[in-house]
Amino acid sequence: MNDARARIQALTGAIYGQPAGAAVAARLLAMLDAFVASHPPAPPRPPTERLTENDVILITYGDQVREPGRPPLQTLGETLDTTFAGIVSGVHILPFFPYTSDDGFSVVDYRAVDPALGTWDDIERLGQRYRLMFDAVVNHISASSAWFRDFLAGAPGAEARFHVVDPATDLRGVTRPRTTPLLTPFETPAGVRHVWTTFSADQIDLNFANPEVLLEMTDVLLAYVRHGASLIRLDAIGYLWKEPGTACIHLPNTHRVVQLWRAALDLAAPDVLLITETNVPHADNISYFGDGSNEAQLVYQFPLAPLVLHAFAGGDATRLSGWARGVAPPAPTTAFFNFLASHDGIGVVPATGILSQAEVQDLCVRVERHGGRVSYKTNPDGSQSPYELNCTWFDALSDPGSAEAPELAIGRFIASQAIMLALQGVPGVYVHSLVGSPNYQQGLEATGRFRSLNREKWARAELEARLSDPRRREGAVLRRMATLIRARRNERAFHPNGPQRVLEVHPAVFALERHTPEGDAAVLCLHNVSAARQRVAAPGAAGARDLISGARIAGDAVELEPYQVAWLRRE
Repeated sequence: MNDARARIQALTGAIYGQPAGAAVAARLLAMLDAFVASHPPAPPRPPTERLTENDVILITYGDQVREPGRPPLQTLGETLDTTFAGIVSGVHILPFFPYTSDDGFSVVDYRAVDPALGTWDDIERLGQRYRLMFDAVVNHISASSAWFRDFLAGAPGAEARFHVVDPATDLRGVTRPRTTPLLTPFETPAGVRHVWTTFSADQIDLNFANPEVLLEMTDVLLAYVRHGASLIRLDAIGYLWKEPGTACIHLPNTHRVVQLWRAALDLAAPDVLLITETNVPHADNISYFGDGSNEAQLVYQFPLAPLVLHAFAGGDATRLSGWARGVAPPAPTTAFFNFLASHDGIGVVPATGILSQAEVQDLCVRVERHGGRVSYKTNPDGSQSPYELNCTWFDALSDPGSAEAPELAIGRFIASQAIMLALQGVPGVYVHSLVGSPNYQQGLEATGRFRSLNREKWARAELEARLSDPRRREGAVLRRMATLIRARRNERAFHPNGPQRVLEVHPAVFALERHTPEGDAAVLCLHNVSAARQRVAAPGAAGARDLISGARIAGDAVELEPYQVAWLRRE
């Protein structure tokens, strides 16, 4: 605890200088002391057991499932308890606050639940049954928020919350995740002011060089803890600090703010974990682990999705295996958050340096051929390059217009999910991946936004009808996903920090061995990424049991049908 206090004092000094940093530290520590006094933390779990093999997080919108006359958060909770019973341990509820755009990521009020979804009581009841991940959308706030309305009205001190920039400033070196303008003009009593807007004109970047913003947002994080957050996702955190003349991404003060929040939670709520969302190349992404003890406990494993898609597109896991062989978290108290699909698209920037430009372009062509779209970003030289693929994961893998047998497409999909579930880390499963959703073309037509292809919402009766209809694939996908996930949750070798060894057994097979943290058991995981039958040598596998099928292996070789998965536990 004293170490956390010392870290807070050192970090505020590094961010704001002295004596300002000392004054910020004093106010922050007083805030944390008051929180601990009113909300004493439970005895913390051992750091290496705060995440276990049991942890599988569902990614979903609060209104993903709807029914007449009920708050969607209540319907979501009931669906998790029934239709999706026993599948996941936790839920990432995408931003459930009042908002104006970007499906929740343009927040009007950080401290309120959107009344169209439900109440804080509904959130807290979910938290009694599932570990909850909340979004902290700290980089930007809605143009309709009270803070920005004050700015537009010329209220004293309001301008200091935002970045007002002379449009003549040279900002060509700023890293851009979008093609929209970086600065947006707004009319104010002082005239037209140009304000920094990284993502859209409705998402106004906050100025953390103002310590009042830092203190206010820290208090917001504590409010999330109070309402039951077990994990706090720092959305778009890499863009937090701005300094014209730099790339304005991953700046030292951005890392210091994350470290400051880690120290604050270590002091006030040591079991609450930070997860950083940085859709960037791998080396930049893992920098948010810090030294393994002072920054985020989890980071998103962004290269995984494009590499898995590349493997199945070519029926060759060589590139995926080579990358995975060199990936390891820096400390046993940290973990990757592994995912293939999410509410956003399939990011291709993280594959930089792993896949060639031509290979990325092949993925773009594939997704467009399958009914998806490609979103672009603007580069410093003014050119544009692919940023993400907008498509459901099922349709990215399999052409919906193909005449291939549905069972083959389902097998391909399940094999891809099995790779994500087997890898070292904590898996995140997007709700549409539980049922193998197709692209939502009606959504794209209605909104004109590419991401709508992957954001269909369901009426509860419609979802249940889809799952029970033998002519549709959703029920079969759900049953097979449930089998996979439950097998993982019941096997100690899949502990997030259980040792992992990627094997070379065949170019078309992604193979790895997972060991329990105690070293007393191992699971050999074999994933055929091709449409051909493969025979692979598996010395010592004779007598092993497949955790998925329950079958016993007769000898030291394994026959894998097209897209078959085998998780073999020696007993």
